Amino acid sequence: MAKKPTPPTPPSSEFDAAHAAARNTDSAPATPAPAAAGKGDPPTQKAIDTQALAAGMPSNPNKPLEHGEANAATPPAGVTVPPPSRLPGASTLSEQNFSNKTGTAALEGVNATIDTLDRVRVDSAGQVLTTNQGVAIADNQNSLKAGARGPALLEDFILREKITHFDHERIPERIVHARGSGAHGFFECYEPLTKLTKAAPFKEAGKVTPVFVRFSTVAGERGSKDTARDVRGFAVKFYTDEGNWDLVGNNMPVFFIQDAIKFPDLVHAVKPEPHHQMPQAASAHDTFWDFVSLMPESTHMLMWLMSDRAIPRSYRMMQGFGVHTFRMVNEAGESVLVKFHWQPKLGTHSQVWEEAVKISGADPDFHRRDLWEAIEAGEYPEWELGLQVFTEEQAEQFSFDILDATKIIPEELVPVQLVGRMVLNRNPDNFFAETEQVAFCTAHIVPGLDFTNDPLLAGRIHSYVDTQISRLGGPNFHELPINAPVAQVHNNQRDGMHRQAIHRGRVAYEPNSLAGGCPFQAGAAQGFTSVARRLDAKESADKVRIKPEKFADHYTQARLFFESQSEVEQAHIGNAFRFELSKVTVPAIRERMVASLINASPDLAARLAQDLGMELPPPLPKALENPATPEIESSPALSLLARPGDGGIRTRKIAVLVAQGVEGASLGKVVSALVAAGAVPRLIGARLGTYVGIGGEKFAADATMENAPGFLFDALVLPDGAGAVEALDADAHTLEFVRAQYWHCKTILAFGASQALLSEAQIPMTLPDGAADPGLILADVGDADAAIADFIGAIGGPRHFGRENDPPKA
Repeated sequence: MAKKPTPPTPPSSEFDAAHAAARNTDSAPATPAPAAAGKGDPPTQKAIDTQALAAGMPSNPNKPLEHGEANAATPPAGVTVPPPSRLPGASTLSEQNFSNKTGTAALEGVNATIDTLDRVRVDSAGQVLTTNQGVAIADNQNSLKAGARGPALLEDFILREKITHFDHERIPERIVHARGSGAHGFFECYEPLTKLTKAAPFKEAGKVTPVFVRFSTVAGERGSKDTARDVRGFAVKFYTDEGNWDLVGNNMPVFFIQDAIKFPDLVHAVKPEPHHQMPQAASAHDTFWDFVSLMPESTHMLMWLMSDRAIPRSYRMMQGFGVHTFRMVNEAGESVLVKFHWQPKLGTHSQVWEEAVKISGADPDFHRRDLWEAIEAGEYPEWELGLQVFTEEQAEQFSFDILDATKIIPEELVPVQLVGRMVLNRNPDNFFAETEQVAFCTAHIVPGLDFTNDPLLAGRIHSYVDTQISRLGGPNFHELPINAPVAQVHNNQRDGMHRQAIHRGRVAYEPNSLAGGCPFQAGAAQGFTSVARRLDAKESADKVRIKPEKFADHYTQARLFFESQSEVEQAHIGNAFRFELSKVTVPAIRERMVASLINASPDLAARLAQDLGMELPPPLPKALENPATPEIESSPALSLLARPGDGGIRTRKIAVLVAQGVEGASLGKVVSALVAAGAVPRLIGARLGTYVGIGGEKFAADATMENAPGFLFDALVLPDGAGAVEALDADAHTLEFVRAQYWHCKTILAFGASQALLSEAQIPMTLPDGAADPGLILADVGDADAAIADFIGAIGGPRHFGRENDPPKA
């Protein structure tokens, strides 16, 4: 007879079983552990609390609300259950074991990677050199070798780390906007805009939002020149307390194309030609003009690009635009349409073409240096944010389509209202970590803002994110310090290259019960929701590849822009077209472009045909023969001269020539007056050093006519003193200095004997029409005070374009 099996020994207690079960990770008892079993035993308590947390959400009550149009406008807040303790959310119970590296448990409800940039700044003062692993380096002068003359050894980890890092110091540059400069600052709202939007920066008067701004050229590579004729990027990252908002715009309010599908073609056309990689940072070549002459929608943008807007005096002296039409949405879900404008407090000022070309050779970092120096000097650049706000009903009445990025809304139709100011008051600590690694994306918006159906904007929303993933090495570019928001980040995204955040817990999905449903969706009351009804709501929803009919009007606004310019500005546009088209090597392309311009301005086209030595061709056929009648024919606000600023000369650089024997009293007065006006006078000599005046005054020249040529300055002072003038006249640089200032239409103040230098440089004393030249101020030292006042006033106004001749007179 078989022996009866011995019954299993019952556990000494339920507590022992629960404790044992809580110590494995691949199975669990069929029934929960008794509540008392967790006392004094963290693993068991975690299992008990986790069971209670999960049981608190027996189902997802929001699931039925995910269906049906009636529920689309009001998504509910996610369902949450408060955990009994912090144990269920822990990745590991060992999180309480502190070290200088791991710290302790995550702060409750806090993403500790979000803080000021102080957390990642490094100051190495007084510190020894180390490897990237923190190992102190005894010898940074020699690699490890097998004997003094022997081969280098593979075991030299210091050498390998240093060289490997060097080999990978550079990330791929941006395909466009590669050449850029950036700065930190803030945006301050003037008045609450809650009737228009619930967006965080506009919620209350005086609300301050940190920003980082990057200015750039578009076509050139990272090492190209600052002063190329080009569009300028004007990208602003708002670190709002509800997330990051990137307003990624340009210094021109329109663009070359209407649909993002053409963007690769545009960039390929304007970039250096692929067979020989020329020209760098220039549009004056065959492929660009071939493309745009076949894309007449580009005509309006070409007018802007050929205007002086494409060669700004400074980043600080140019406008910025959001380009596209966006939406603002208030707490009630009501939306309006909006265009964004940045207006510089210093006014809009530009260079002249010859000046820009010369500066590119003498100082290719001209704009970068200008921005950096102004901020370092405490002369913080400032812009006001302006909004053009209008309704869908207004938009339907316009003669143009507001979804067309090649069109503006003239300010006469929708005035610009100023709603806040932006001040840039801090230079980056590290160009690479901040300016180079900053990632702007048009997809980055916050509650209270939304997109429209602009087909160019739609492509940008995808393209920018995709580009940053490639350029910055993976999907976690948002964790780079310069890109990290000040708002808390909590989601279920994990892993990927260069991941920085170390998430606590085992849940990386939603909905969940094991983390109490957290992080949970915010719902309509707090979270971002898209405006359901867009501009095309009344149109067909069929899948098509087509443009709206109003998009076919390619010339009306190009004509509006040209006709809104001053006579001088129109002449400059003509000169720019002539120069660019003269660089085209295929006559048919040149002819096609002129034929297109006939539709925008017959006078401009006729002038170009004559200047290019060709017969005036017949006009290019229009895509829309009878466009809608425009609301206005001219908009003075489109002229650069309409925005001169306050007439001040703060931050303007003034060259003051010095030599032995200068008349010191008048020179001292002008330097003091310029400093008091906020300008930056620089004493320029033949060589660096101290020059002694007639009365024993000492003037220390900190630059020379060799290293700081005349075209780098906004104005010029020529000193009195026979000996000084004789010395200056003997140096050929002086006459080049004077001519550059004159031909670039800048203000010149000449005291006493130095007026002879004007004659030596063959500077006309009157304008071509015989009128007095307001930019030539001639004075005796006895009249210094009045002359200095006139000089400062003339610098603060527009350039003295009355001097210009085409071609220039010898």
